[in-house]
Amino acid sequence: MLIPTSFPTSNGPAESKPLISQEGWIVQHLFYTIDHGYWAALTPEERQERRENLARTVEAIRKHPGTQLLAFAMVSPKSELGFMLLTPDLHDSQKFEKQISLALGPDVLTPSYSYLSMTEWTEYSQSEDEFKAQLEKTENLTPGSEAFEKRLAEWKGHMTKYFNDRLYPNMPDWQVMCFYPMSKRRNVGANWYANEFAKRRELMGGHAKTGRKYAGKVRQLITGSTGLDAYEWGVTLFAHDVFQIKSIVYEMRFDEVTAQYGEFGDFYIGIQTPTAELLQRVMLA
Repeated sequence: MLIPTSFPTSNGPAESKPLISQEGWIVQHLFYTIDHGYWAALTPEERQERRENLARTVEAIRKHPGTQLLAFAMVSPKSELGFMLLTPDLHDSQKFEKQISLALGPDVLTPSYSYLSMTEWTEYSQSEDEFKAQLEKTENLTPGSEAFEKRLAEWKGHMTKYFNDRLYPNMPDWQVMCFYPMSKRRNVGANWYANEFAKRRELMGGHAKTGRKYAGKVRQLITGSTGLDAYEWGVTLFAHDVFQIKSIVYEMRFDEVTAQYGEFGDFYIGIQTPTAELLQRVMLA
C-alpha cells in the first residue's frame, strides 16, 4: 500500500458570509423552564443584573435589521417562558438563540422545547393563468379588455400582498399565542402525498375557507420545516381570546384535510407581554 507523503491542508472554517435564503425568513420557537431554586439563591443584586441583561438582549435583538422577537409568558408547567424569533440570516438566528438562552445566566433557563422552520409560500395558491381562465369562464371577460385588465391588476395586487404577508410577515401584538407542529399522514390508505395535486389543492381550499371565517379573530402564520425539524410545518396562531384558538382548531378538525391526513405535535399556549411584565409573570421579578 502506498502511503501518501503529503496531505491536503485545511483552509479552516468557511468565512462567515451572510446565510440569507433565496426566499423567506428563519423562524425559531423557543420554550424554556426556569430553575427557580437557583434563581432564589442569587443575591438581589445578581438577580437585578440578570434581569437587566435579559431586557438589553431582547431590545438589541429587536433593533437588528429585519428581525422580530416576540416574548411570551407560557401557560402550563411544560414551559414557562417562550420566544418567537424571525430573522433573515441563519447566522443571526443561531447567535440570537444562544444570547436569549444565556441572558439570565447559564443556569437559569433550561430549554423545554424548540422548533425550527421558515416562512414559506403555499404551492396551492392560484396561478395567474388560472385566474385569467376564471375571468373568461366565470365572469365572461374578454382578454385584453379594460374590464379584464382591471380585474387582473386587482388580483396581482392582492397576490403580491399575500405573498409578502406569508414570506415576510409583520407579527401581531395580540395577546394569546398558540404554537403547534403538524405533518400530513403517509399511512396506507391515508397518504396525503399519494393524492393528485388537484385533489390536495381542493382539500386545502376547503380548509382555507374554514380559516377565513375567523378573519379578525385569529391571525395565522404557517411556516415550513421539511428537512429542518421533526414535522413538516409549524403553525402559530394569535388571538385576543383563547376561546377563538380552541374554536378554530376544533372546527378545522372536521375538514377532510385534517380529519384524514393531519398529524399534530404538542400545543403551546402563551401570553404575549412587554418584557417587564413578562418577568413578573414568570416569577423572576
